[in-house]
Amino acid sequence: MSSEGEKLKREEAMALFQQAYQNQMQGDLEEAIELYKRSIDIFPTAEGHTFLGWTYSFQGRWDEAIEECLRAIEVDPTFGNPYNDIGAYLVEKDRLDEAIPWFERALKAPRYESYCFPHFNLGRVHERKRMFGRALAEYKKAYQVNPQHLGALQAIRRLQAMLN
Repeated sequence: MSSEGEKLKREEAMALFQQAYQNQMQGDLEEAIELYKRSIDIFPTAEGHTFLGWTYSFQGRWDEAIEECLRAIEVDPTFGNPYNDIGAYLVEKDRLDEAIPWFERALKAPRYESYCFPHFNLGRVHERKRMFGRALAEYKKAYQVNPQHLGALQAIRRLQAMLN
């Protein structure tokens, strides 16, 4: 395929992705799923698979969400979001020990804008495992990376109060 043809496919897929995201944020999950799938059919991206998985997670479809994230990693192993998301979905399935390596891989991913999330999620796992010192350390890292993360700040205050 010519680079011009590939560029057009990428642009069409991106337009569908944007439309899918809007539908997802408005709560029209079935339409979002169809649009993400169409986007992926035209031009597969790690983002397309990850966000399709995220939409499945809104419906409690954890296994399908994980499968889409695994596909995202196949498309682009440098993209951090699917690693964190797999960990989060495993936490929802109460598979805490399995989730930890996924959060650690997210923290090592070179293409990731939100390193606060795997730190926060590791904090959640450690807290649920009653490893409060480790949980507090992860919450602090999440807050240090993103001082706007109010959940991290609340978790820090909650654990500090509990530990004092």
